[in-house]
Amino acid sequence: MTSAQATARPARDQYAKPLILALLGGCAVALALGLYAKFHHPTKYALDVAGFSSPLYAKAWLTTGAAVLAVVQLVTGTRLVRSAAAPAWVDGLHLWSGRIAILLTVPVIIHCIYALGFGTYSFRVLVHSVLGCVFYGAFVAKMLSLVRRDDTPKWVIPVLGLVVFGSLILVWATSALWLFSTKGVHH
Repeated sequence: MTSAQATARPARDQYAKPLILALLGGCAVALALGLYAKFHHPTKYALDVAGFSSPLYAKAWLTTGAAVLAVVQLVTGTRLVRSAAAPAWVDGLHLWSGRIAILLTVPVIIHCIYALGFGTYSFRVLVHSVLGCVFYGAFVAKMLSLVRRDDTPKWVIPVLGLVVFGSLILVWATSALWLFSTKGVHH
C-alpha cells in the first residue's frame, strides 16, 4: 500500500466510526426503552391534564401537535437539503419545530412507559409500542450524527430524519388517529 493510499483511506472512512456509534446509541436507547417498558410493572395511574377529558385525549392531542410539527420538519428539511440558498428563517423554523415536537412527546412517552408499559395485547398496540421505541432511538441517532456534522455523509441526516418522521407519524396513526376514529374527536 502506498502512502497516498494510506492517507486516502481514513478520509473515505472517517465518518464510519462516528456513524456506527450514533446508530448503536440510537439502538441502545430504543432497546432500553422497550425493555424497561416491558419489564417494569405498569402503574395504570395517569395524571389528568387540565382541559382534556382524559389522559388518553391529552396524549392524543399532544401527539397530534407533534405530528403536525413533524410535517413542518419534513417540509423545511426538504427545503434545506434541496436548496443551499434557503432563507435563514427556514433553518430556524426547522430547528424550533423539531424541538417543540420532541417536547410534546415527552409527557406522552412518560405516560406510556410508566402507566401502560410495552403493550402486546393487540397487533395495533404492539406496533405502537415498537414504533415508540424506534422513534426515540432514531431521534437519538440523528442527534448524535449531528455532533460531527462536517464528517457525516450528506445522506445520513435526511435518512435518519425520515425514520424519525415516519415512526412518529405511525405512532400517531396507531394511537391518536385510532382514538379519534373509534371514540370521536374531542378534548
